[in-house]
Amino acid sequence: MEKEKKEFPEKIISLDRVTRVVKGGRRFRFRATVVVGDGMGKVGVGIGKGKDAPTSIIKAVNKAQKDIIEVNLSGSTIPHDIQVSFGGATVLLKPASEGTGVIAGGAVRSVVEAVGIRDLLTKALGSNNKINNAYATITALSKLRLMEKDKKVSSEKSAKKVVKK
Repeated sequence: MEKEKKEFPEKIISLDRVTRVVKGGRRFRFRATVVVGDGMGKVGVGIGKGKDAPTSIIKAVNKAQKDIIEVNLSGSTIPHDIQVSFGGATVLLKPASEGTGVIAGGAVRSVVEAVGIRDLLTKALGSNNKINNAYATITALSKLRLMEKDKKVSSEKSAKKVVKK
């Protein structure tokens, strides 16, 4: 029996050509930063390096799929405000009312859309490094906790499922 690998949609946050200077000249490599998510509360970010762009993207996707986290969502937004720092980047996430949309830019938007959040206010503070902003967003999403009213709603839903069976 083969293990079926879950296939998540992937989005490239950045694809950079990096250079190492050696005695004979320059050596070029590629670094890809990729976010994968199912749009229903699961998301992962990965970085891959390789001699050519497709190799680095494949490595980044594999890394992101290994590091997938599950996010506690409250409807189409997050349950509470949160501010997290990663390296020099600080990301602030605030829940928004229904119909607001995602107010975010760059790497933060890519991660938030991959996880399936439709209403959110964000601000990236400090560094504008895409990698650090993506990891700060992942860290913030992993630290979200459900509020009491959300716990009651989810427990009522699970109780209804049990009764139906």
